[in-house]
Amino acid sequence: MKNKLLPFSVAFIFIIIFIVFYKSLQDTNIYTPESKINYEVPSSVVELFDTSKDVNTIEIFQPDKFYLLNIWSSWCVPCRKEHSILMELKNNDRLKVIGMNYKDTKDNAKNFLNELGNPYDKIIFDSKGTNAIEWGAYGVPESFLINNNKIIKKYIGPLNKLSIEEIKLY
Repeated sequence: MKNKLLPFSVAFIFIIIFIVFYKSLQDTNIYTPESKINYEVPSSVVELFDTSKDVNTIEIFQPDKFYLLNIWSSWCVPCRKEHSILMELKNNDRLKVIGMNYKDTKDNAKNFLNELGNPYDKIIFDSKGTNAIEWGAYGVPESFLINNNKIIKKYIGPLNKLSIEEIKLY
């Protein structure tokens, strides 16, 4: 009797394991953090890139104006790809482009901007990445469209021609 029961119990265990693995393959494992849309701009003290002066973000983002905060790094390949788009947005009179240099060195960032041009009105220096976390970013590049000190749109990944047209509509 034991000899007949053992193969059935082993087969039953394998069937259960197969069903569990099959069901887990059906679940999506893509994680996207909650987008902070229609939230106030985080109020925190940040370091400006050029002057090393500490300012509050409320001083950077004035009410009744449109801003695009772009989080970038010199080591980021997609940031290099989107840089020409940011240079194009710099010419938009209704929009100010603010940069946040993320987990980078000032020398590398300066070389990057000298090579490709500087599309930013101001740059926040975030050497540790803590300011980007306060904004809800989880990688580079990411951009936030801001109006009246509220985040109205978040762009994950590099900006493209479609996102430029959308930004121009605001």
